[in-house]
This record gives sequence, structure tokens and C-alpha cells, in this order.
Amino acid sequence: MSLWNLRRLCVLTLLLFLSIALLDAGGLDLPMARLFGDAQGFAWRGHHAFTVLTHEWPRYACGAVIAALVLGIFRPWGFLAHLAPAQRWQLVLSIACAMLAVVAFKRINATSCPWDLAEFGGVAPYVSHWLWGVRDLGPGHCFPAGHASAGFGFVAGWFVLRRAAPDVAGAWLALSLAAGLALGWAQQMRGAHFMSHTLWTAWTCWAVGLGWDAAVHWHARRKLVPDTKLNET
Repeated sequence: MSLWNLRRLCVLTLLLFLSIALLDAGGLDLPMARLFGDAQGFAWRGHHAFTVLTHEWPRYACGAVIAALVLGIFRPWGFLAHLAPAQRWQLVLSIACAMLAVVAFKRINATSCPWDLAEFGGVAPYVSHWLWGVRDLGPGHCFPAGHASAGFGFVAGWFVLRRAAPDVAGAWLALSLAAGLALGWAQQMRGAHFMSHTLWTAWTCWAVGLGWDAAVHWHARRKLVPDTKLNET
């Protein structure tokens, strides 16, 4: 039995959800934001070089990697040559859906960013992102962390690589997590997100990847089950 079969991955996903929920309930968001911001705002928000290095360039890099993976569906390169066409599609689609899921959650959530809060020079009072539909008088649409999904979104691809390309799966997962955490921390410093926003983005991308893999696994098992009606005589 594989160490990371679907059942164990589902249990791990639930444990990760509960762990992040407990951290979120601990109320660390505001104290962590105060490390970088005060009533005058966030000093790193207006730092041009920091913004370019941690926001603009990673966004372009993410787009370039996705474009390369899409090209690899039709003209396989590197490790993609060892994947079946269906696996290459799963890799790209799971990553894209993970990123789109984060965007979708942001659109329906009314939580504003730290730099919009009155405590940090904005106008909005602090309202927990769990109070869905409760507006804080700010612009909202800040939860979860969209920019961190430029790194965490690739976590969703690990679920197919763990079987199709195990020699690169570990490095892929580690780099994806490191990139997401680095981008999330940079946004924390700029006042664009709380750390809980980043952690929930990571979990969302992981859960979407697992969902895709479970759907593919279920479909494959259905194809292997003989049609009993055809066997009736």
C-alpha cells in the first residue's frame, strides 16, 4: 500500500484544515501585522524595489511556468515526457483550478486587507474573514491571499507527479510550498494580507489538487469495473 494513498491524503487534508483553523482562531493576525505596520501604514508597501521583486516578477514567472506547462502538453519536455497525455492535462488543469479557486473565494469574501484597516492608516475596522457577508466598510475581497497562489497553486500538481514522476515530485512540492510561503510573507510585510490568508490559500490549493486526483482516480476505477448489464444472459 502506498504511503500516500487517497484515504490517507484525505485524512491529512482534514488534519491540515483543523490545524490552520486552530492557528487562525489564536488571533495572531493583528499582532503579526503590527510587526510591520503602524498608524502610518506599512513601510514596505511603498518600497518600489521590494514590490517589483516580490510581487511583479513572481507574477510574470508564474505565468511563464504555466505557459511552459501548457506547451508541454502538446510538445513534452523534461519530466513531462515521462507523463501520459492525460497526466499532463491533470497537472495543468489542477494548477489552474487551484489558482482560480482562490480568486473565486476572494470575490465572494468581504474582508479588507490589513493596509485598509483603521489601525494601519485606513478606514475599515477589523472584521474576521469568517464573518461571511459582514462588510468592514473597506474595499474587501482580500481573503484568501491571491498572490501566494502563484506559488501554492503548483502544489496541486504534486498529486499527479507523486505517481507519474516520483523523482521530481518531492522537489516540486518543496519548491511550491517555499515559493508560496515567501510570497505570502512578502505580502504580510507590505500589509496586503494577514498570515492566515496565506495559510488558507495553501490549504485551498492542496485541497483542489486532491479533489482533482480523487476525481481522476474514481473515473479510472469506473472504467475498470465491467458492465454487469452486458454480462447478463
